[in-house]
Amino acid sequence: MQQTERGKKKLLIYAHYYAPDVASTGQILQELAEGISDRFAVTVICAVPSYTGKVTPAYAEKPFYFEELNGVKLIRVRVPAFSKGNKLSRVKNILAYYRGARKATRLAGEQDYVYAVSQPPVLGGMLGVYGKKKLHAKLIYNIQDFNPEQIMAVGYSGAKPLLSLLMRLDKNTCRKADKVVVVGRDMAKTLEGRFAGEAVPPYCVINNWMDEKKVYPLPPDDPGVVAFRARYGLTGKFVVMYSGNLGLYYDLPGLMRLIGPYRDRTDVAFAFVGEGAVEKQLKEYAAKESLSNVVFIPYQAKEDLVYSLNAGDVHWVVNAKGIKGVSVPSKLYGVMAAGKPVLGVLEEGSEARLIIEETGCGLVAAPGEYGEIASVLEKFLSKGLDLAGMGAAGRAYLEKNLTKDVSMQKYICAIEEC
Repeated sequence: MQQTERGKKKLLIYAHYYAPDVASTGQILQELAEGISDRFAVTVICAVPSYTGKVTPAYAEKPFYFEELNGVKLIRVRVPAFSKGNKLSRVKNILAYYRGARKATRLAGEQDYVYAVSQPPVLGGMLGVYGKKKLHAKLIYNIQDFNPEQIMAVGYSGAKPLLSLLMRLDKNTCRKADKVVVVGRDMAKTLEGRFAGEAVPPYCVINNWMDEKKVYPLPPDDPGVVAFRARYGLTGKFVVMYSGNLGLYYDLPGLMRLIGPYRDRTDVAFAFVGEGAVEKQLKEYAAKESLSNVVFIPYQAKEDLVYSLNAGDVHWVVNAKGIKGVSVPSKLYGVMAAGKPVLGVLEEGSEARLIIEETGCGLVAAPGEYGEIASVLEKFLSKGLDLAGMGAAGRAYLEKNLTKDVSMQKYICAIEEC
């Protein structure tokens, strides 16, 4: 094992997105890298800031940019701009990161551990396998989303030969890994199912987290919350909020159809905070249906998340049908940290739904069961529920089980056990 001057072992993280990008996986990896930097000398290979699809001129010239952020060394890889609504441009962007990250591996120097995450789909894991071989390091493979299972669940591609190839490639990554980390109990079952009749790779379950010191409950009259509500026309309204990626895996167009009956409720607002592939579709539907109480709000800076989350009275935490065992919506942890109740649209037995049911921090319905979802929504809007009690239950559970420090210690142990 290689040692730094300070006696730390070296750990290389492949992260498609990293700060200042606001992608949820990128934020998780930033907190992980910084959270374990006291134990390991951490280097991150990531794309230049580009999550929105745009690349600033400052990052458009050189193939690599070397930086340091909060004690973590960064090697940023140049990628082209892209459109989230254009498959081809997204593929070109992803492939540029993959190729650049492979080349950047030789610039990272000797490493003891390589940490790869399942983003970009399949390719993220393949980078880990490449880094393990190239650097003679132990590989930890963190599966945030199972692919190609996620691709199949939303019908993003129906090419069976391609999907079969992707499955073989990702299973190979799991086999090569010295430790696989999944982020939910349902995902552990998916991993075991992948290797039915075969030896299951060594794995552990470590939930994602929320830094409870940065996101916490605030009173309605907090100046930051008041300012956020005023800025987006939410003052004096009961706010049903969705905060996160407006992407393909959440059936947001289906949920939008449930808002119609409330279009004349001036005391209610439906806020969508974020950007993504279905954003344009949602905005066009809201305009077509004259949903004047629907508000679209851009991504919030990380330091403002505490105010935006506290501005919601209840939060959607949703996944499309078929995502059980494939992905866990990390937005749940932010809602719980803010002490807000959850309106969950999640499959039975999924990790997020299990947490909601076990803690009593919200109410749940099944994806695609629009009558059931509408009934749960009406319960929240009738204002007969103990919203404060639900929120407090979620916060209490998070403080005990889902804090940053709890997860950091689990990751340190998982890495050092390899």
